[in-house]
Amino acid sequence: MKKLIKGGTIVTAADMYQADVLIENGIVTAIGTAFDETGVEVISADGLYVFPGGIDPHTHLDMPFGGTTTKDDFRTGTKAAAFGGTTTVIDFCLTTKGRPLKEAVETWHEKARGKASIDYSFHLMISEINDDVLEELPQVIEEEGITSLKVFMAYKNVFQADDSTLFRTMVTAREHGALVMVHAENGDVIEYLTNEALAAGNTDPIYHALTRPAELEGEATGRAAYLTALADSQLYVVHVTCAEAVKQIAAARQKGYRVFGETCPQYLLLDQSYLEKPDFEGAKYVWSPPLREKWNQEELWNALKSGQLQTIGSDQCSFDFKGQKELGRGDFSKIPNGGPIIEDRFSLLYSEGVCKGRITLNQFVDMISTQSAKLFGLFPKKGTIAVGCDADIVLFDPKVERTISAKTHHMAADYNPFEGMKVTGEPVSVLSRGNFVVKDKQFVGSSGSGQFIKRNKFLR
Repeated sequence: MKKLIKGGTIVTAADMYQADVLIENGIVTAIGTAFDETGVEVISADGLYVFPGGIDPHTHLDMPFGGTTTKDDFRTGTKAAAFGGTTTVIDFCLTTKGRPLKEAVETWHEKARGKASIDYSFHLMISEINDDVLEELPQVIEEEGITSLKVFMAYKNVFQADDSTLFRTMVTAREHGALVMVHAENGDVIEYLTNEALAAGNTDPIYHALTRPAELEGEATGRAAYLTALADSQLYVVHVTCAEAVKQIAAARQKGYRVFGETCPQYLLLDQSYLEKPDFEGAKYVWSPPLREKWNQEELWNALKSGQLQTIGSDQCSFDFKGQKELGRGDFSKIPNGGPIIEDRFSLLYSEGVCKGRITLNQFVDMISTQSAKLFGLFPKKGTIAVGCDADIVLFDPKVERTISAKTHHMAADYNPFEGMKVTGEPVSVLSRGNFVVKDKQFVGSSGSGQFIKRNKFLR
């Protein structure tokens, strides 16, 4: 049956206007008024914003890390994402040195198959560059539609690649139309500082932050930007946390380098002091890069408003406090890195950004959806509301107030880092390709209905 979303205010990255949206076969077929409602399911959006579905460009679902596996898999993670207004996630596919890239891709397909309730795609981690990898990469980009490549500059002896691997990945990305992503921290110096702290008996969670200072994020960001320019390639810096990194991205963009940046709600709203919570509670806030001193938050908001940072990812990487985060009692370096963020990304940016005047409503849509669609080859199929695009749509109540809590969230983790925070605005109903996933705040989707999306190449 055709659907007609009626009476709402449509908001895209460029426009805001009142109109109705006609949906047929999962596609937006018309936008206007005075439609014939015969044989049409009418969905009232009176008093609601009609947003394009959120795109989360940074998730880690069912991912092994630190001797355990993230608590949320593609079933629970995508369900929680849908409740939060996200209709597409791009997850990180980890590779193993010496093993074919396609083997890793198939492993991630198997993780998602039959579980995802919203659409999804993958980024591909690159940990080494050799003849086999160089032979496979064009096939992965062209045939699998995986057009973004992730290189870690941190996690020495686990994920970290050397500068040669990073640079050659950039050259390959230039040649084949892929976007290179980096986790920008200096892993070699972090290893030294970590060993030094542990040798001195400094084992509490706060030392996770103190051994990963902002200077090391700034240095790695600048290094990656210069290598990008040398390779005449393109770079996306994930989870930017601090003024040092923002300055490097802004300087690179001013020089005309194709460098883009993402930040996350946790860096906009939480700060380093959370790692000092007593009774090991600080472990709940251990992720990398770490939370920074509070003054960095204003720098990040300003960078979003001015366009130096373009997107908001969740860096969803959830672990239970009990039994998983506790693996690091007595040794902060063994605390699994990450937190449950995927469900609250959308509402937090609206409440803290739009409602408090830090960003405009159009900028909100751009950051939460449109820019990710454009950078990662999903636009215009996704990331906006227009005739011909997928009917990924969020009906959003801008006035409702709620309090974030692990007792009411839909993620599998046993805590929420934003526990007790009051937010304004909440998704009421969420459609993926024209089908309700969430309807009147109730889950009506089904595991396995989400589709893998092959993405277009990066447009230079």
